[in-house]
Amino acid sequence: MKRPTLEAVAARAGVSRATVSRVVNGQPTVAPGIRDVVMRAVEELGYVPNAAARTLVNQRTDSIALVVSEQPTRVFSDDPMFSTVIRSASAELEAADKQVVLMLSGSARSHARVERYLAGGHVDGVMLISMHGADPLPAAITRMRVPAVSYGRPAGPVNLPYVDNDNMGGAATAVRHLIGIGRRRIATIAGPQDMIGGQDRLTGYRDVMRGSDHRSIVAVGDFTRESGAVAMRQLLRDDPQLDAVFVANDLMAIGALQALRQEGRRVPDDVAVVGFDDIEAARYTEPPLTTVRQPVVEQAAAMVRLLLGLTSGGPTDPIILPSDLVVRESA
Repeated sequence: MKRPTLEAVAARAGVSRATVSRVVNGQPTVAPGIRDVVMRAVEELGYVPNAAARTLVNQRTDSIALVVSEQPTRVFSDDPMFSTVIRSASAELEAADKQVVLMLSGSARSHARVERYLAGGHVDGVMLISMHGADPLPAAITRMRVPAVSYGRPAGPVNLPYVDNDNMGGAATAVRHLIGIGRRRIATIAGPQDMIGGQDRLTGYRDVMRGSDHRSIVAVGDFTRESGAVAMRQLLRDDPQLDAVFVANDLMAIGALQALRQEGRRVPDDVAVVGFDDIEAARYTEPPLTTVRQPVVEQAAAMVRLLLGLTSGGPTDPIILPSDLVVRESA
């Protein structure tokens, strides 16, 4: 069967084609009674607006790109942060009747593909997740003048609106808690230093340590469970007497707990451990993990609202959400 046309709807409703077009495109210049007649004809005929034609008329695609600057193996790993952000942002966009286009951009080849897609005008806006310092996308998107928002403060001198949590403040709270419970040799397992989150959490740790009589002891991981275990063993070799560790995310903290157990260290008796994120698994570690809660769902929702506002000429001010310490048995 042929798809019903605007002309067919106009004939059924007894109005002009232009009137039908204004109704289906949501324009407010049609009287309510006429709008009801047109929509009844649309329903009776099963008319579905042509998306390509609507894009030409409105200069909008009603699609938003969600670009994750990581390899697929990282995005679809055991790290729940990616799935939580993607799920929360997608739900918020769907509630706004927007189509979500998920794109992974973890290599030079995929960067080029994403740039071509965005430059082609296929989306109304872009949300960037998990950007690294050398990521060329923020600057490219700025040149294209495509509305874009970053999940996390972007690295480098690029003017990009963003939503973040208080990474430095959360890390500082965690370290002050460890000092407050009497720990003296407090190490940290920092996140990757080409990411703002990793840098800021390390800065929060160092700021508190610098203001006390404690010595900084640092190892660096890559936000994976395995890197946390490796870094914890390194810290124990560097300072066998350490009695606490602040870990820049929960997955690395889980790896650190495993390494401590294998090395015969009791948590928290010998070594107290604090993580960052408050993923669901933090409640089920042995012992349950004290951690800094990052409001991931709220951040993702705020990112969508900020972007939708930008596409309508709204403000570009960054949004910083608070982080809170959740105290459990590990510290």
